[in-house]
Amino acid sequence: MQTPISQPDPDLDYPALARHIKRWGMELGFQQVGIAATRLDEDEAHLLQWLQAGHHGEMEYMQRHGTRRSRPAKLVPGTVRVISVRLEYWPAAAQAAAEVLQDPALAYLSRYALGRDYHKLIRKRLQQLAIKIESLTGPFGYRAFTDSAPVLEKALARQAGLGWIGKHTNLINERAGSWFFIGELYTNLPLPVDPPADNHCGNCQSCIDACPTKAIIAPYKLDARLCISYLTIELRGSIPEQLRSQIGNRVYGCDDCQLVCPWNRFAGPSAESDFSPRHGLDSSELLRLFGWNEHEFEENTRGSAIHRIGYKCWLRNIAVGLGNAPTTDTVIGALRARQDDPSALVREHVGWALKQHK
Repeated sequence: MQTPISQPDPDLDYPALARHIKRWGMELGFQQVGIAATRLDEDEAHLLQWLQAGHHGEMEYMQRHGTRRSRPAKLVPGTVRVISVRLEYWPAAAQAAAEVLQDPALAYLSRYALGRDYHKLIRKRLQQLAIKIESLTGPFGYRAFTDSAPVLEKALARQAGLGWIGKHTNLINERAGSWFFIGELYTNLPLPVDPPADNHCGNCQSCIDACPTKAIIAPYKLDARLCISYLTIELRGSIPEQLRSQIGNRVYGCDDCQLVCPWNRFAGPSAESDFSPRHGLDSSELLRLFGWNEHEFEENTRGSAIHRIGYKCWLRNIAVGLGNAPTTDTVIGALRARQDDPSALVREHVGWALKQHK
């Protein structure tokens, strides 16, 4: 565990401790805190089938980690409970998503990535929560995660009562929609668990119908190889040509399946100023972003989730966006200016984009 391991005190009032944990979590800014046991048998079977089908694409780490992802005690020995939290991120100050998507001259970036990278913020708060717990329990075993290790986060969050996994494979909360991050504290404390959330998708398949690349191949089944979020963020090589025209102006991630989800009518704006848009990235012109040199990319994405894809993939993605943009002399000129880019990856996608304007 992250801290010195000691055996949990059998005389502790664990139901009272669980109530304290939930109150402290809310005081730290989380919108909900739940507690789950660690058995994820059905989710593990689903994961292994998904991997066997190759739906993880080039995310080979998913295959490498195997059942460590679905068996918390295998990842962190001694884990018996998972404290799961959620933090809403919808940036109220951002340009309306639909307006950006409907303007092919603009760049659409997934709304979660417009502000500060959430990883450090959530981990810091989980650490603060652990310190508060320690004030009552003394040293205990724990480790904090948020999309940063082989953790079956959505399944654990569902088991902790934070929401259900929708047909698009995102977590949905019936009072808050799906615009939120989740994080976990693995712990050796035998806390009482919360009831799992019920599924309320019903017969709705709005997310399936809305997916631009038909990546949701069946309810609750996502083929990452077709998903725009995978193609623009996780994939480091060439984006398959047959999918480029369907990407439109989405240069970092895709929110279409969440934008049409009826449960998001209950979603509220985030109270976190750190998630407010930076550098006009909520509605920037593709040409402006394509004009950034590497230093400008580094400066304007430092501290955000966007930074991790790197400059080459950034230009690759925007080249695809410009290939799908209206034909103008300015667009063609900008693409031609990068025909001799040092990166073969960039040159390939610029060449494709230019062909779209002939």
